[in-house]
Amino acid sequence: MLVLDSKMFSIDRVFWDSPALILLGSLLLDYLIGDPWGWLHPVQVMGWYITAWSKFTWKYLAHPVARKISGVGLCGTLILGCGLGSWAFFHYWQMRQPVVAKILEVILLASCLAAKSLRQASVDVLGAISDLPAARQRLSKYVGRDTDKLHVAEIYRAILETVAENSVDGVTAPWFYALLGASIPGVGAVPLALAYKAASTLDSMVGYLREPYQDLGWASAKFEDLLTWLPCRLTVVTLAVFSGRPIAIWQVCQRDAVQDPSPNSGWSECVYAAILGVQLGGDNYYQGERRSKPLLGDPGKEIDVGMIDRALNLTQQVVWVWLFPILIWIMRG
Repeated sequence: MLVLDSKMFSIDRVFWDSPALILLGSLLLDYLIGDPWGWLHPVQVMGWYITAWSKFTWKYLAHPVARKISGVGLCGTLILGCGLGSWAFFHYWQMRQPVVAKILEVILLASCLAAKSLRQASVDVLGAISDLPAARQRLSKYVGRDTDKLHVAEIYRAILETVAENSVDGVTAPWFYALLGASIPGVGAVPLALAYKAASTLDSMVGYLREPYQDLGWASAKFEDLLTWLPCRLTVVTLAVFSGRPIAIWQVCQRDAVQDPSPNSGWSECVYAAILGVQLGGDNYYQGERRSKPLLGDPGKEIDVGMIDRALNLTQQVVWVWLFPILIWIMRG
């Protein structure tokens, strides 16, 4: 057995007995495969639970306070159920079939990451950009705004905004909680990442300020904002350092991101806009109704395919930069 250092660890321990195997394996799996179309995904199961709970609430609870209490129950049971349930599940299998347990951990953690899915969605729309009606139709699968009248420049903006926003809640935030869980003995990467994924799914399904979601989804929206706050700011700081202009990028975010009603999405979109030298935000239409978002970044360059690709690559860089210090921590643990 090869030993690197008496104070560190052996090769087989790093890649088998420690969480390093789970972290590296999940990154590789997401990079190569992503979320295979047609396969059962944990988010689908979460969606079934959320839908069933929501239907029960709307049918039997009419008072706003009762619906808020139900929303707290929905938020708590799903997030704790995913976190504690996955921890108990893997603890059980680790004692009996450690190989099976690690394979399942890699698969489940990879399912919490959306880097490959973000890139595939971007490529899907961009591949049809020469056929504007087809590009609009494909874009409608990934964004909530009306797409039937968008021009090419607006399609590029929609893609970049989607990449910028979802890079945090779909990639760096679950990755942050995976790394946090992996660095805590006895916890593991999957439970915290899956718990965050549950919070994110709750927010995307019921975390709206309009009826019938306003009361039911109140707790989910607030809790997801809270969980995303720290990884979002760490993402912004990391990207600002990558840019080579950290102070200038941070100043743009402080000026513009705080104007967005969301405590997190404005920051995640603004940092990409500032680094790429473009302006995001502005008017969008949802079911024919115009909604104006704050302008993020300074007007400058026109958004193009290269900028979207660079944004995707920046997100991947954040993932790897965060991984290395945690691996060192695990190695010395």
